[in-house]
Formats: sequence, structure tokens, C-alpha cells
Amino acid sequence: MTKTFKTSLFAAAAAIALSANVAQADIKIAVAGPFTGQLASFGEQLKRGAEMAVEHLNAKGGVNGEKVELIYGDDQCDPKQAVSVANNLVNQGVQFVAGHFCSSSSIPASDVYNEEGIPMITPASTNPTLTEKGYDRVYRVCGRDDQQGSVAGAYVAKEYADANIAIIHDKTAYGKGLADEMKKGLNAAGKQEAMYEPITAGEKDYSALISKLKQNKVSVVYLGGYHPEGGLIVRQAKEQGLDMQLISGDALNSLEFGSIAGQAGDGTIFTFGPEPRNFPEAQEAVNAFKATGYDPEGYTLYTYATIQAWAQAATEAGSADVDAVASQLHKTRFKTVIGEFAFDAKGDTDGRAYVWYEWKDGNYAER
Repeated sequence: MTKTFKTSLFAAAAAIALSANVAQADIKIAVAGPFTGQLASFGEQLKRGAEMAVEHLNAKGGVNGEKVELIYGDDQCDPKQAVSVANNLVNQGVQFVAGHFCSSSSIPASDVYNEEGIPMITPASTNPTLTEKGYDRVYRVCGRDDQQGSVAGAYVAKEYADANIAIIHDKTAYGKGLADEMKKGLNAAGKQEAMYEPITAGEKDYSALISKLKQNKVSVVYLGGYHPEGGLIVRQAKEQGLDMQLISGDALNSLEFGSIAGQAGDGTIFTFGPEPRNFPEAQEAVNAFKATGYDPEGYTLYTYATIQAWAQAATEAGSADVDAVASQLHKTRFKTVIGEFAFDAKGDTDGRAYVWYEWKDGNYAER
């Protein structure tokens, strides 16, 4: 082998090694949620928000000069699958997770991330248990159900003081948790419900429930659960001659509710944070989404904001290392598309509020 040939081989090997190092230098982060299954419309919100945030970060040079690679974890809002997804993401070497969506997924998945030291920020999981576990690397940018439920309970007690009220829930961490918090708020305001009833998510016929609502002369139904069940119940109630007011929480902020409920969904009200698409600081991102033909509904911008918060923490720490980022997340005030916020000791944000929205003609807007 000639000296020149040896030199060429070494140069080629060095080039390959350098190329591999550059590829490995990309920062891997993940977005986790229900990308398939009954709640895939919410997974789409998370996916869209994460992808646009990463696209914008990389267009500006990445984070600390490193490009960001987005990994996906589909948990279908199933607790067991969420644990499997969390372990898989850890094995792929992610340094941050934006997710999950359902509280029933986020709570068990957080055990995995906590054990592995990986920061997790959920854009949408509202069950208080998530941040009450004492984990120092688990955060949320949304509100909590003890806030949301108390707002709903007080409102319903005042506005429907003479009505028979039913509280129903789908037995999930989110649905039952929200229903229970609403019940606390309702009862604290001096109003007792006429019914408190569990339902089974995924059913196609709620005739038995509707018959029971009729028997109890219920005219107001509060749902702790998601939009597929809400849409079916209000539509089938209308078809079966029950004129009722449906009220629920933030899981009705998917346009799929309007598709399922049809005109029967008009007048349905629900709680959610102030519409982020209207925030001045969100307009650049909103325009970018709309340019692709997508209107960033629901938790899309919340997901964008989770990645903004992580990127700002990593930038201020000068590193995407999980320990450095976790430390910075607890001491930074973030500027995001959903406004400014900081995380408290539990990992909740300050300044989150709930307002009322109403469905009309297949869409929803703040009242």
C-alpha cells in the first residue's frame, strides 16, 4: 500500500467520522400524543405545533448552533402504551419531551421520564396529580382541573340554579378528575346535582343514559370527557327528544366535535384558556400555520410554546444537557406564543386562566 493511498484512506475515514459526529450532534426531542385512534385530532394539534416550532428553530440556526430533530411517540391516549412510548423515546436518546396529551398517559409516562432525568412539558394534561407527584422535571403550560372545575361549578350553580343537573364522566384520569372538581365547585356554591354517572368511552349508543336523564328531568349535563362522546350524546339526546344544555371542559376544543354533533352541538359551552390565536405574540406563528392551510386550533400553539420554553432554557443554559435544561426551566420567565409565564416549584405555570367558549355552526369561539 503506497503512502499516498494510506493518506487518502485516513482522510476518508476522518471525513466519515466527522460526518457521523455532526449527525450525532443533532439534538433529539420528542412530541408524544394520540397520533392514531379516537383522539387523533388532538394528536394532530400536538404534531403540527411541534413540527412548526422545530422548523422555526432550525431556520434560525437551531439551539446553541445544533439542529433539532423531532421524534414521534404515538400513545393513543392509552396508559400502558404511553409507558412503552416513554421507554422507547428514552432509548432513542431524546433530551426533552413535549407531551403527552391525555392525563391518563402523561401521569404514568412521567414516572419514566423522572427516573431517566428527562424534562417533560405537557401542553394539555390538566389533571392536578401530574404536578403533585413532586417530580422536578415535569411541567405543564396549560391550567389544572381544580382551576377549570371550580370555574365551571360556580358558573353552573349560578346560571342554572333552578335546573336539574347531571354530571357524567368517562372514568379516565382527565374525565373523572374534571367531573369531580366541577362537582366540588357546584356543591360549594350550594347546588346539588341530580345525577352523577359514569359512561364508557367509545360506545356508539347512549340511549340508556339519555333515558335516565329524562327520568331525572335533567336539562343541564356536565361532561368530564372528550369530544367524541360529547358529540354523540348531545346529538342522540336531540334525536330522542331531550332538549339539554351540554357543558364541558377543554377537550371539546376540536372541530371534530362539530362534525359529530351536527346542529345539535350549537349552544354547547366549554372552558379553555383565552384563545391563543388572538394573542399579538402568536400572530407570526399563526400566519405561518395558515400559509400551510392549517388553522392552529386547540392545543397547537400550546405545543409550540412548550418547545419555545425548552429552547429558551437550553439557550440560556448554554447546553441542551438534561440537567442544565431542567435547572434553567425552574428559574426562567419564558416568552412564548401563548404569552409570558414561569414555572412554579411544582411545574405549573403562573397566570393561566379559564374562559368560556360556545359552539355554533360547526365551530367554536370565546363568548
